[in-house]
Amino acid sequence: MTGTTMTSTPSRSRSVLRHCAAVAAAGAASLLLVACGGSGADSTGSGHGAHAKPSSVPATPGQHNAADAAFAQGMIPHHRQAVEMAELASTRAGSAEVKKLAEEIRKAQDPEIRTLSGWLTAWGEPVPAEGSGDHSTHGAGAAGMMSAQEMDGLKAASGGAFDTAFMELMIKHHEGAVAMARTEQAQGSFPAARTMAETIVSTQSAEIAHMNKLLGRS
Repeated sequence: MTGTTMTSTPSRSRSVLRHCAAVAAAGAASLLLVACGGSGADSTGSGHGAHAKPSSVPATPGQHNAADAAFAQGMIPHHRQAVEMAELASTRAGSAEVKKLAEEIRKAQDPEIRTLSGWLTAWGEPVPAEGSGDHSTHGAGAAGMMSAQEMDGLKAASGGAFDTAFMELMIKHHEGAVAMARTEQAQGSFPAARTMAETIVSTQSAEIAHMNKLLGRS
């Protein structure tokens, strides 16, 4: 019995030691995993924080000034008249090039009317009414606007006569818009309005050059 006890004691001791070593190893591994997991959580948290920061900035319009309001209120009736002129070209123009140009003008300016109207509404500023008020607000020739007589003459023309009249009048109209847009660039403070003004200067100046070329002026 004594021999058996002496033989089994070292065996049990070795078993206990192996168990303790396994527990210690598992504990170390757990600590390592916790440490790594904590580092990963911090890293992930920082990553999300970096992405979330821009979205936390409210996407609200910036402050506007009197020049921004004047730009929107002046450009709306100006654009409306350009769209009215452009729509005449679909049935009266003789040149495919003029029809194409008129359609490009309509597609560019029609959406801008809605955008400008939305800004004025958001700012609590009056939106110009459609109709005769467009002409009376500006007066004949103001900012390149067509007079009632000029519009009537354009409506009565067709073919090559329409093409020439349309381009001559639209050049004057565009020059007025470019002047208004340059004023907004110099005096406005609303970023989106200044960006639109920059686009108007660029696109309409290019269209002026194109129409002058079609008229044989360059």
